[in-house]
Formats: sequence, C-alpha cells, structure tokens
Amino acid sequence: MKIAFDSQIFTQQEYGGISRYICNLAAQLANFQDVNVKVFSPLHINAHLSKMPDNLVSGVRMPIIPIVRKFYHLSSQFLSCAPIANFAPQILHETYYSQIPLLPSNVRRVVTVHDMIHECFAASFSKRDRTAEFKKKSVLAADHVICVSENTRNDLLSLINIPPEKISVVHHGFERLGRVVKRNDLFEFVTPLKPFLLYVGRRDKYKNFDGLLHAYASSNWLKKNVRIVCFGGGMLQPQELTLMRDLGLTNKQVEQTRGNDERLAQFYQNAAAFIYPSLYEGFGIPPLEAMSMECPVICSNASSIPEVVGDAGEYFDPSSIESMRVSIERILQSTERRENLIQKGTKHCLQFTWERCASETLAIYRSIA
Repeated sequence: MKIAFDSQIFTQQEYGGISRYICNLAAQLANFQDVNVKVFSPLHINAHLSKMPDNLVSGVRMPIIPIVRKFYHLSSQFLSCAPIANFAPQILHETYYSQIPLLPSNVRRVVTVHDMIHECFAASFSKRDRTAEFKKKSVLAADHVICVSENTRNDLLSLINIPPEKISVVHHGFERLGRVVKRNDLFEFVTPLKPFLLYVGRRDKYKNFDGLLHAYASSNWLKKNVRIVCFGGGMLQPQELTLMRDLGLTNKQVEQTRGNDERLAQFYQNAAAFIYPSLYEGFGIPPLEAMSMECPVICSNASSIPEVVGDAGEYFDPSSIESMRVSIERILQSTERRENLIQKGTKHCLQFTWERCASETLAIYRSIA
C-alpha cells in the first residue's frame, strides 16, 4: 500500500502537535513491510519533518521569513501535485484542511480532526480566521475522517452533518521526553526556590489560565508555599500581568520560561504537580508526558481530558475556582495522594503508543482503499 501525506501543516508549523503527530504516524507506518509511505512537502519550515529519514520525505526545509510563509504554503501544495501523482498512492492523508484538490478522485482522501475548538470557542478567534469553514469542507470531501478522541467525534457529529460510519477514533501516541530520575520527597528539590505547580503550553482563553490564577490567589496556603511555573506559550502578556497585579500576585509567584524537550522533562520531574485547567481539549498530550515523568496530574473534568487521563488524575470542575483550589491543595498537601497518582499515571500512559496509533490508522486505510 502506498500512503502519501501532503505539505499543509509543514508550511505552517515550525513545531507543533499536529506536525509531530503526522511525523510519528508516518515513521511508524514505514515499519510495516507492505507499506510505502512518503511525506510530500517541497518547501517547509518544520523542525520535526527535518529530522525524518530522507527516504520518507520529499522536500527541503526553508528559513522562516514571515513575508514569504504564505508563498511556501501555496507553492508547496502546487509543486507536490506531480510528485504525488507519480507516486500513485492509494491513500492521501491530508495534514490539515485543504482547499486545493491535489489528486484525481480515485485516490482515497483521509483527514484527521484534532478538535472542534474553532467551532466551540468561535469568539476566541479573529473573524478573518476561516479554519472552521475550511475544516467543514475538508471533512465533507474526505472519504474517511479520523478523530483523536470520542469527545472530538461527538462534537464533530453534533456540528457537521456527516454519516457516523465515516468517522473513526484513533488516540494519539506520545513519546517520553527523557529519562526518569529518582524523585526527591515532597517539596525537597535541588533548587532552593519554592516547589512549583507546572503549567505547559499556550494560555488561550479556553485554556483557562485566568481561572488557575484566580484559584491560586484564593488560597493563602498556595501563595505561601507554592509557585506557578508556565513552560512555553510565550511571555506573560500585559493582560495576564494586569490580572496578576489585581489578584495581588508577583512575578516570583507566577513565572514563565521556555526550552527544549530535555528542559521540559526536567520541569516535569521536579514539579510538585502538573496542572491542566483547560475548558476544552481535542486530546491533550501534556498530561501523558507528565505521567511518564512521574509527575502527578491535576486536571479539568471537561471535554476529552477524562478520556485521556482515565483514573490517573485528580479532577476538578474548571468553571469552579473553589473546585480547582481544593483539588490542588488536596494533592500538594498529601504525599500519599501524590504517590498514588504517580503510580497510576506511570501505568496508564503506557497504552498511548505511536505503534498502536499507526496500526489502527493503517486498518482504516485498508478498509477504504
């Protein structure tokens, strides 16, 4: 079986969850003896793709120049038409929501829907953002749709009129970020600073970071004994700093940092706990990363999060400041509860592998080819 992946996401993301997903999926599919897989992205800016074996990729990485990024995107799609046609795949797996037909109708098209955030939280996006429109067209045109969680599938069915049998659920895999080292006892770390609650990634409105700040500020115990460290997601924004000031919080209590995967692994391993207050996630890999690093997970009970975290997390209602505060204090004040979550998490995360993801995806390809 010949499987092609198009260029879309690789001209838009230097790093990112979707491009990482496609690269891991393609790499695992290549391990099957009867599969020939290739990613066609003549021009791209993606770091994950640049690390793929040369025989799996057709394309070169370009420097990131904002004024020509749109040129990369359109040129790469058109330049890949002939190479993909010559490759003659049975399956074209679109890496995002294409508006440009690349192949004849006899090639089966598959698209993955990662979430319905643009539809459920439309007010959080610019009116010029047409992702929801493009997604709908792509989903309706595809021969099969993969959703990354049952929650995403249910949302898709409720928002777009599509036959249920056209949709399958395949959970992501994830990769451990580094070697797990022996943990210190509660609140006893190498760093002389206070123990910290770790928040990872972007802080868009639906991520509910503001809610976390309110929950933290409502607890005298947390403010005295614990700090919040935000990893990635960009520098704290003026509106976030204003909210911190209004809540009486300082930059020693709420910090932001960044780094590579190795540095992120160190933060997971030394955090008192990982906090995930999001109102909505299509899947959510950070909790699994935390579990693999023996970091207890405290998380929202919304959307797909319980589906991914299972019984290995301490849950709260993300719309309730009190519920969040109580859950955080409950875990951070009890070594026994933390160790229980750590033990459950290290077992639970093992079921989310890229090998399983690729095997289930390949079965879908075969069913429609």
